[in-house]
Order: sequence, then structure tokens, then C-alpha cells
Amino acid sequence: MKKIMTTIAALALGAAVFTGCAKKSTKLELYYYKQENQEGLKKIVKAFEQANPGVTVDMIILPNDGDAAMSARAASGTLPDILQMQGYARVREYASKGYLEDLSNEEALTKVTPSTLKSVTYQGKQYGIPMDLAGIGIIYNKALFTKYGVKVPETYKELQEACAKFQNAGIAPFAGLLKENWSVGHFITLVHTALLSEKKIEPEQFVADMNEGKSSYGVVDTAKLFNILTFYKDNMNKNAAETDGTGQQQIFAKGEAAMMVQGLWAYGPAKEINPELDAGFIPFPVFNDASKNKLLADVDSTFVVSSQSSNEKKALAKKFVNWLTSEEGRKLWLNEYKLVPPFKNMDASALGGPFADLSKSTDEKGSYPWAFSWYPSDVFENACKNGAQAYMMGKANSSDVINKIDETWKASVNK
Repeated sequence: MKKIMTTIAALALGAAVFTGCAKKSTKLELYYYKQENQEGLKKIVKAFEQANPGVTVDMIILPNDGDAAMSARAASGTLPDILQMQGYARVREYASKGYLEDLSNEEALTKVTPSTLKSVTYQGKQYGIPMDLAGIGIIYNKALFTKYGVKVPETYKELQEACAKFQNAGIAPFAGLLKENWSVGHFITLVHTALLSEKKIEPEQFVADMNEGKSSYGVVDTAKLFNILTFYKDNMNKNAAETDGTGQQQIFAKGEAAMMVQGLWAYGPAKEINPELDAGFIPFPVFNDASKNKLLADVDSTFVVSSQSSNEKKALAKKFVNWLTSEEGRKLWLNEYKLVPPFKNMDASALGGPFADLSKSTDEKGSYPWAFSWYPSDVFENACKNGAQAYMMGKANSSDVINKIDETWKASVNK
């Protein structure tokens, strides 16, 4: 009996030693909203986990209305450890409330293009890592333009002529997306930002004036703004009201529409549907002066670290964002996530023609900034997106939309 007890004790001691030697497992939460290439991001996360045994990353996807969910979690002190977040206003809002870790001294920031740092800066400190440069404009099917002898439009008049030719040929000029509100939210702000230049108003000055209650969203030529929205709607596929993002990409990729107004994030999924797709990328021509028509191009997403996490998780989350800018992380981001990273000495030519068009257009003409990223979050998320969608659906008129944006902006800055 004594011998049996001694054996049991020895086994228990061995088990205790084995347990003590086992590596502790830590689980991080990563929230992301860019759904265009979820599989690519999963591969990136998997590579990080393999490079860091004992660390697992749970991925949370909230492509629509994610801001509301994250705001609720922030208020309850339970933010995910790592968040993918739009730059400018969203980063500044969270940083001002103390929700984000200061990343100013992280090595990752030494590897990004300095001009992109303003997208993650609040009161002189950096609270995120800029992760992709994106443009919003017209992605067009080169084969269809060639087949029907349509000139690639450089002016608004030429766009009208191109749409008329495609309509006559039985091809939808634009693959629409009205079932979800985010794309037309981008579109109304795209046109609005361009029209500010017509009034010689800098976007930053416009936002500052709105924040101070000195201006209105109707400071631009609103007749022109909403006429362009109407023209866009009238040239969409007939079931645009029932078409979501995936449907839009399918319609375009299959050659059922000649163009789609989107960011380049939509090109990869369309190419996967139709590997033979040959597409180009041009500005949406708001003006009849081609020199004034520019892409909306700016920092899109960033990665930030929650200040609400434990010290251990904060350290690992910072390790993750630094790893993203490592040689392996950069390569995976480009090849798997298929977005243009704003890192120094990066060659994005392998991503294909539209990305080269982005670089060429911005080099030659410059670009309009993503002014919507500077709006108070509630203004863009609710008033702009919902207002544009309601207008396109015939549920609101132009005055309704302008008034709602103005009222929401005023309420947001007076909170």
C-alpha cells in the first residue's frame, strides 16, 4: 500500500511539473470590418500565431454597423485587444476618450510613409498604424469599353455619353449597390468633396467650419450634387435596390455592367469571380474640366490597440501590429490581403492594372482626401450613408438630406 501511494505521489508530482512547464496560452480578440478578403486576413493571423506559439487570435467580423457595436463595448470597458479602424475622425474620437494605447514609440511607425501619420495622430501622438492606401473611383471593364467602342470618360459629359452607349447596347452602365448604405455614403461624400474645390473651399477648412457651426453641408452647389446622384442611380442595374456588395461585384465581374463606383478593395473579389477580368481605374468625373477630376485617395484602415486590455494582452497586441510591418507581415499583407500598404519602399505592381492606375492618376493629378474620415463618426455613419440611400430610394429629398447632415453634425460636436 505504501508503495502504491508513493507511486501515485510521484505521478502527481510529475503531472504538476509537466503542467508547470507547459506554455501559457493567451487569447487575443481582433475586430475587423473590411470583409473583402477575409480569407487573406485569416492567413495573416495564422502566420502570426505560428510565429508566436501560445498566442491565439479570435477574429470578429462586423462589416456593417460595427462602429455602434464597438462604441458599446468601449463604454462597457470590453473593447477587443486589436481593432481595425478607419483613420482620422474615428482614431481621434477613441484616442480623445482614452480608449487607445499610445503607439508613438513603436517600431512599426518608422516603416510607414510619414505623410500617412496624420491619419492616426491626436494631440501630437500616434494611436494607430496606417495599414492601407485606397482610392475610390470608377472600376471599369476594359473589354466592354473596347467591344462597344466607348471612350473611357475623362469628363462628366463623356461619362454621360458612355452611359448612353451602354444603355443602347443593353448593358447596365453601373453595377449598383443600394441594399446597403455604405457605398452611396462614400459616393455622396466623393461628389461633395470635389464640389468644395469649385467653391475654393479646402476640405479641412470645411470640416473646421462645420465643427464651429459656421457652415452647412449645402455650401456646395447642391443642385449639381443631387443631379449627379440621380444620374448615377438612373444608370445602375435595374435591381440595384436589392443588390448588396457581393452582388455588385458579381454583376460587374460577369460583364453585366460596364463599371462600378467602388474602392479598389472590390477589385480582388471581382477578379476571383472572373480571373479573366481586365479592369482599369479612373476618377468619377464630376466636372467637364478633366484636370479637376481626381480620385478620392487616402489612408483607409488602421490597426489600433485597446487601452482597456490587460498589460499582457496590450504587449501582445503591440507585438502583432509591429509584426504586420515586418518583412513577412508586409509580404502577406500585399499578397494575401491584396491592399496597398503605406510602407516605405513597397512595390504594389503585382496587384494588377487598377492599382497602377491609382498610382499614375495620383502622381499626375493629385487626389481628393477622404474628407468623410474627418467628419464626426455619427455624421458619416448615419446622416451621410442613410441620407444618400434614402435619396436614391426616393424616400427623402435633397433638402431632407442636407438638413439631417447639418443637424447631426451640430448634435455631434455639442455632445
